[in-house]
Amino acid sequence: MGVIHKIGRRKTAVARVYLSEGNGTVVINKRPLDNYFTTGTLQYKVNQPFELTETAGKYDVKASVFGGGITGQAEALRLAISRALCEIDQEFRLSLKPEGLLTRDPRMVERKKFGQKKARKKFQFSKR
Repeated sequence: MGVIHKIGRRKTAVARVYLSEGNGTVVINKRPLDNYFTTGTLQYKVNQPFELTETAGKYDVKASVFGGGITGQAEALRLAISRALCEIDQEFRLSLKPEGLLTRDPRMVERKKFGQKKARKKFQFSKR
C-alpha cells in the first residue's frame, strides 16, 4: 500500500489527508494532534474513524488543514480519514456509514442580505 490522498470539507474548512501504513502518528500542519487540537472532544472526532474500524495505531496521518474554525477543521479531517480508510478496505464502509462519517455535511453559513444587519436579523424598526 502506498500513500492515499483524500480531501474532506466542512463549512469553509478543507482538510487534505495523506494516509500511509505506520504506527499511528497524526501530524496536522506539521504539528502533532494533541498540539493542534487541544481539547479531548476534537481529538476524539479525529480518531473516531480509527476506533470504529479497529485500526488505531496502524496508519500514519499527515494532514494539511485550512479555513474555518477548529471544530470545522476537525470534522473535515474526520471525513477525509474516513474516505481514505474506505479506499484501503471496502469492509470499513459497513462500520463508518451508519455513524454518518462518510456524509459530507452540506450546512453552510447563510449569506448576509442587503438592507439587513445579518442574514436574518433586521435593522430596528421605528414606526414613528
